[in-house]
Amino acid sequence: MNQHLIANEPVNPVPPLSLKEPAPPLLFEMIRSFVTLANTLNLSHAVAELNSTRQTVRRHIQQLEDAMGAPLFEIDARRYTLTQTGVDALPAARDILARSKLWIEGKSRHMQGLQRLSYEDKTGWSFYQQQQPLSLLWDGESPMLQAALDAWTESRGLLESEAFRIIRPYVLVYRDSPSGWICTEVGEKSFYTRWWGWANARSSIGRPLKQFTGGPDFEDMLNYAFREVQATKGLRLDEVVTRVPREEGGTPMPLAYKRLLMAGRFPDKSFALIAAIDRSSTLNIAGVDRAFLDSMPADAKVNFDG
Repeated sequence: MNQHLIANEPVNPVPPLSLKEPAPPLLFEMIRSFVTLANTLNLSHAVAELNSTRQTVRRHIQQLEDAMGAPLFEIDARRYTLTQTGVDALPAARDILARSKLWIEGKSRHMQGLQRLSYEDKTGWSFYQQQQPLSLLWDGESPMLQAALDAWTESRGLLESEAFRIIRPYVLVYRDSPSGWICTEVGEKSFYTRWWGWANARSSIGRPLKQFTGGPDFEDMLNYAFREVQATKGLRLDEVVTRVPREEGGTPMPLAYKRLLMAGRFPDKSFALIAAIDRSSTLNIAGVDRAFLDSMPADAKVNFDG
C-alpha cells in the first residue's frame, strides 16, 4: 500500500482497531446487517430479509460505525444512502460473508499456502478447486495456456489487441455487474464450447454465474478467485475437478481442467476477467484419484492450432 499522501488531498483518518482488543461480538451478524442494508437501502426490506428486527439492524450498524469511527449510511426522509466510507467498506464486507460461509461449511481450506475449495450436493454435482503455482504452466502440459500467458503479456491485457487475437477464440470473458459476474463472450474453440457444444455455449452469454450448474454456491466459489484477480490485476492458475452434464438435464460426467484467470481490459478500459481453460493431463489436487482423468470423455479437449 502506498504510504505517501497526495498533496492537498483531504484526509479523513479512521482510527484502526487495536490488535490488543478483541473483535466486536457477533461481528459476522453485524457485517451481514450492513451488507443487506447496503443492498436494499431500505430498513424494512433488510429486516425482512434478515428475519431480524429494526432495533437489531440499527444496533449492528451503529456498532460498526463506532468501531470504524465514521458513518456508513446517510439517512434522509427514511431513505438510506451509503457514505464514502460505506462504499469503500462494502466490497470487503461482501467478501468476508462469502468466505465465511465457505469456511464454516468446510468448503474452503488452504493446502501449502494455496486455496482449496470443495463442494458436493445431493444431485451428484461436485466441484473441487485447488489453486496452483503459475510455474506449473512451464511444464508444457498445455500449449494453449502457455500461449494465453504470452498473449496476455504482449497485449498488456487489452482484449482487442492484435497480440491477443491468436488466443481470443479459446477464452471466456466476464464483466462485473450489480448482479455479479456475467459472461460476455465464449470463444468458439474454447474448452467450454467443446464440452457443451457451440449452441449451448452461446446461451451462457449474459447469464450471471449463479444461474450456472451449482447455483449460488458455485458463484461463491468462483467469485473467490475472480475477485482476487480483479483486485491484483494479475493472474491466477487453478485446477478444477468436477462432475457436470454435457447437456441440460443430462447425467453428470467427470471433468478435470486447469484454468488461467487473467486481468484484462475492454476497449473502454473497464475491467475484463479473461479465463483460458484446458483439459488436465495430470492431477495436482490432494485426495483426488488419477483414475478420474481416465474416465473423462475423450473428446473433451482443446484442439489448439496457434
